[in-house]
Amino acid sequence: MRLQKATQCALFAVVELARDSERQISAADIAEKFGISANHLAKVLRDLARARLVESMRGAGGGYRFCGNAKRVTLYEIVVLFEDIDTHDAGFPETGEDPDIGHALNNVMTEIEQIAVSTLKSITLTTLIKQMERSSH
Repeated sequence: MRLQKATQCALFAVVELARDSERQISAADIAEKFGISANHLAKVLRDLARARLVESMRGAGGGYRFCGNAKRVTLYEIVVLFEDIDTHDAGFPETGEDPDIGHALNNVMTEIEQIAVSTLKSITLTTLIKQMERSSH
């Protein structure tokens, strides 16, 4: 599963903001930290705000802060905001001399996609943040 740039930006931003939900960070600071476009990130943050995962704080010292529950929000919930996850058909044609090959490949690809979705659903932001903290020591 390859994630679109918007999805990657969303994951970077949400994880960064969820590390300390009391802290407000500007879109420009997040963009600079991760080397991503501030304009693109601003659009992504608006989508995250509509999903009620982040909130925008206006005024001096404003920015964004995480407003979800990091113990409950999973990576899947963020990914599906930006990705069309289809676990039904990988698109291998079932034509030609041996249509069973296309069918078998579609089944394998569907299973891989289902495993990826299950994994994303099982990892909360808190779990990911703890894993990051363990690996940085």
